[in-house]
Amino acid sequence: MSSVWKQPLFLIGFAIIAFFLGGSYVFEWIFGNVPKHTYFIEENGRAVEGPPISPNWKHPLGTDEFGYDMLAKIMLGAKYTILAAMAVAALRMLIALPLGFAIGTYFQRQRSWINALIDPMHYVPMTIFAFILLRPVLWMPMEGFSTTITERIAIQVVIMALITVPIVAALIGNEANLLYHQEYILAARTLGASRRRIIVRHLTPQLREKMLVLYGQQVVESLIVFAHLGLLRLFLGGTDVDYDPMFGDPPRSISYEWAGLFGNSFRYLQGAPWLPLGPAVSFALVILAIAAMIEGYTRAINGQVILKKRKKMVFVSDETIEWNQLQLKSKLILLKKDTTTFK
Repeated sequence: MSSVWKQPLFLIGFAIIAFFLGGSYVFEWIFGNVPKHTYFIEENGRAVEGPPISPNWKHPLGTDEFGYDMLAKIMLGAKYTILAAMAVAALRMLIALPLGFAIGTYFQRQRSWINALIDPMHYVPMTIFAFILLRPVLWMPMEGFSTTITERIAIQVVIMALITVPIVAALIGNEANLLYHQEYILAARTLGASRRRIIVRHLTPQLREKMLVLYGQQVVESLIVFAHLGLLRLFLGGTDVDYDPMFGDPPRSISYEWAGLFGNSFRYLQGAPWLPLGPAVSFALVILAIAAMIEGYTRAINGQVILKKRKKMVFVSDETIEWNQLQLKSKLILLKKDTTTFK
């Protein structure tokens, strides 16, 4: 594990994530949780530019349509976006791991039709499921929200985790089943090891590295779904909707999370492209950082372990294992009789 910290790709990715997460808390501690506000820019006593203000030395990423600094909004919202994506991926893995191990060991005979049921989900964008399930929760009704922002975030994390649990569980089940028919596992089963012991003592250590890589991939997938939901005006923690028919403001995010910044500013892509560009580049940097960490971690692990060429595995039924156990017991009985006779 120490060799991971010697991988340049892993260090670069970790530095980017640390910059956004740590910088978000430090920025809020120093400057507060309200972004800097500029009404207009003056030159020689005359107003030359109003919101949205283009990027300059005072506002490196410009300001939004209300004059709030975009860089400050991105830094303040970084912790909500990244931590929410990590929470979704962690909950997803926590649920999918036991299900995957069960599919790969206890339900070997049913695994083929389980995979057949789950495979079509690969071709349906998860954003569609997320939008259908989350709109009643995140879109503010005319009478206002009946739930708190914490409750809405928790519901969103749970729903986004659950919609892809079957896919992740099937993937883990296939990997577990592949290991379950290795020769050393077959020997353990012949000696009487239970499936639970095999999962805990053999499968879990063997799949630990792959599960860490899979977790990173799920964080990336969660960030992408967040961005898609932002375009559909469903923001983390809820969408604040103004129902005034004459002077209503467009839907906005309650916090400064990046999906909300991206979704709110996308309509300015032609006139003020720096508004959606800031959140989009931030999303891209974090996704690239996680991909770099995964690649660095994979290189570090592959540099330590020499992988043998995988042999073609055949299915070994429980009847075969029971027959092997009976043969082993009969041999032990004969050996015990021979030892007694010799004495």
